[in-house]
Parts: sequence; structure tokens; C-alpha cells
Amino acid sequence: MFRLFKHYVPHAVVWLALIEFFALLGSAEGAWHLYAHQAGFDAGDFPDRWLPILTFAVSNMLAMMAVGMYGTEALRAMGFATARLLAAISLGVIFLSVLGFVLPAATLWRANSVYAMALAIVLLLAIRLILTQSAGTDAFRRRILVLGAGPRAARLKALSEEPGRGFQIAGYVAMAANEKAVEGAVPRAEVANLADHAVALGAGEVVLAMEERRGALPLADLLRVKTTGVHVNDIASFLERETGRVDLATTNPSFLIFSDGFSAGQRIAKASKRVFDIVASLIVLVIGLPLIVIAGIAVKFDSKGPIFYRQPRVGLFGEAYDIVKIRSMRTDAEAAGIAVWASENDPRITRVGHIIRKLRIDELPQLWCVLKGEMSFVGPRPERPSFVAELERELPYYAERHMVKPGLTGWAQINYPYGASVEDARVKLEYDLYYAKNYSPFLDLLILLQTVRVVLWPEGAR
Repeated sequence: MFRLFKHYVPHAVVWLALIEFFALLGSAEGAWHLYAHQAGFDAGDFPDRWLPILTFAVSNMLAMMAVGMYGTEALRAMGFATARLLAAISLGVIFLSVLGFVLPAATLWRANSVYAMALAIVLLLAIRLILTQSAGTDAFRRRILVLGAGPRAARLKALSEEPGRGFQIAGYVAMAANEKAVEGAVPRAEVANLADHAVALGAGEVVLAMEERRGALPLADLLRVKTTGVHVNDIASFLERETGRVDLATTNPSFLIFSDGFSAGQRIAKASKRVFDIVASLIVLVIGLPLIVIAGIAVKFDSKGPIFYRQPRVGLFGEAYDIVKIRSMRTDAEAAGIAVWASENDPRITRVGHIIRKLRIDELPQLWCVLKGEMSFVGPRPERPSFVAELERELPYYAERHMVKPGLTGWAQINYPYGASVEDARVKLEYDLYYAKNYSPFLDLLILLQTVRVVLWPEGAR
């Protein structure tokens, strides 16, 4: 995997994105020449048109990222990829149309844009079809040698069998006699040299998945493996990289203390994030004000009670603050005075509430909290104090998610459906810890782009 600004991206995805970016550039350039030939004028030199061609490619590339064109499903299913590509091109058209009013010189002419969009659709679909048919699903998968054959190794085996994973397991070495969870593992006594064994299997990485490591680490063997050019990794780091989560089952305090990360508090990063929050929240508030007004009127006509409601949430460093949202539930939703998890098809949600929750319109008033500095655009979902008290008792490291500001959207929100139980909260905590550990402006941008996908296809909204 490539590591871009502390976030891991599979090699195959990076190369595919580069190929498709150049395909977009080629589509815009080809469209320019096609239109010039059709209209009977000289196409001119490339330096005279580099800006609109680059704008076309960048806009559509960002749209493709936003709708999930580089997600697992789009990479392995042509039908899914085709639907998302059409959605991406539509978003690109809308953005370029708006940009054309503001900066006409930075965009292609309308006829050029039509030709470029048509060429781009054909080229991008051809690229996906060629790669899926010729390269196959295993073409870019890395080969892994697992040291261990117990429950941890079995977890890696199950993970490798999930569709779209970027690795395959070349073999297992049982490091202890009691490790029998994986069939076919080679006993350590039968492997004369771990480095030679890894090379013979064509493994590019060795992952430590031993159940007990105290006094059992084969340090001399691992050093030899490392010096042969094979990467050595422990299971906690490997799972973090492959799943985008800090795995609580294999993580211990020393891993969090000594591993790289948790730099969101750096002065420059903190200041730039705050500037973005202020500017972006002001822009979205102005654009979203008509939606807030329309939703408010609909809520008032649909059910009795106020349009807005306040609710305490836990923010940065565990400090409580009040969020403001458009009311989407009945006023007697918690008549007993006890906080209740939202559930699928929750009967407490009003008719209008179902719509505004699906479209996330009910969240828009929280931009006021962003402006005040209580929240950020991107961060962990803020929870209620009663839920936090329960979850801190049930889940290790839960308090650490409060070391960054809560957000309107976040890494957990775009990767996991709405949580309605302690187990859901556990999975979302793993995503939140990954975000806090690997924060960068690049990761924030990726989350914001993927939020578009979540809004357009709201699989997890409740």
C-alpha cells in the first residue's frame, strides 16, 4: 500500500486513479481537437488550453472519488461502477457549469464539454472492463506469510477471503503446538529458515499473529526476514492498514503510545482546520438556509412541537455542549426521561423526520456549533453524556475519541451505518481512533468527498 499523508491507499487503487486521471485529460484534449475540426478552426497549442483541460480532469476525478468509484464494490462489479460513473459525470457537469459562470476561462466550452464527457464515459468504462477482464481480481493482491495459526491468524484468514481485499495469504506457520485454529499451517519445527520460506512462497510481507509473544518472538529469524527485503508487521498495524480501523481486540496501550500518529493537535494543522471550519460553515449555512426554512415549515405542519431542539453532547476533552438540530422525532420520544438508541424504522420519527434524516438536512443547524468552535466539519460523532458514561465502562480507549473535536461527518460515519448498540459503538470507536491517530488534511478531504456518497446513497441513515 502507498501511504499518503499517513493514510494507506492500495497500490491498485492509486495506479487505477492515475490511469483514469490521464484518461480524463485525454478526453478533454481529444474533445478540443474534435470540436476544432468540426467547427473549422485551428486547435492551437496545448499551453493555451491547459487550464480548462486540467479543470475538467480534476473536477471529474474528485466527483468519482465522492461517489465511491474507488470503493470495493465499484472495483469488482462493472454494473455498480457504471452507475456510479454516470453519477460522477453528472456531478462534474453541475460543478463545471457553476464554475463556468464564475471563471469562464477555466472551463471548456459547452460543446467541448459534451464531447469530453462522452469520450470520458467511453474511455473510463473501457479501462475498467479491460482491467477486470485481463488482470483479474488477484493481479494486484500482495502475498502474506502469517506467523501463527491460532484465533488471530484465523481472523486474518477470514479477512483475506472478503471481496476486494488487497492481499492473499501464501501460508501459515504454527509458532506453538497449541495453535490449531487454521488448518494446513506448517509447524515451526519443519521450517528450517523463515526468511527462505517467505521467499519461496513469494511473500512480500510477514505478519506476526502469535497468540503469545512474550519470550516467543523469533527475533533472529525476523531480522533475517527483514534484511532479505520482506516487510515485517504485527497484526495490530496490519489490521489498521487493511481495514482503516484501530482493532481493539489486538491493540494494547503500548501500541498506541509508541506507534506513529495522534498529531491532530499540532499548531499548524489545528489552525488550518479551524480556518476551513469557519469558511466552509459560513458558505454551507448561506446555501443551506432555504433548506432549513423549508424543512422547518414542514416540521411545523407535520407534528406538534418546536422546529428546533437542543440536546447535550460530549465534545473536545469530554466537555459538554448543546447541539441544535431540526426536530425529526415526536416531542414525547423520550417521555420517560431515559436516553434511547435510535433504531431502524424507529416509530418515534415523524413523516417529515424520515425525509430530513435521510438527506441529513436535520444536521444543518449544527453548523452554528461549528462556527462557535464547539464542533468541526470532520470528526467523531458527538454522543450524549449518558451514552458516553455507559460506553466508557464497556469499551477500552473510548475516552480517547474525545481528544479531537466532534464533527458533522467523520471516518466512522462514512464507513459504518448508524450505530444503535454497544457493539456498533465498538466498531465506530475503531474508526474514530483511526481518524484521531492518522489525522491529516488529506484524510479530511477524503471524508468530505465520501460524505457526498453517503448523502446520495444514505444506506445507514436512521
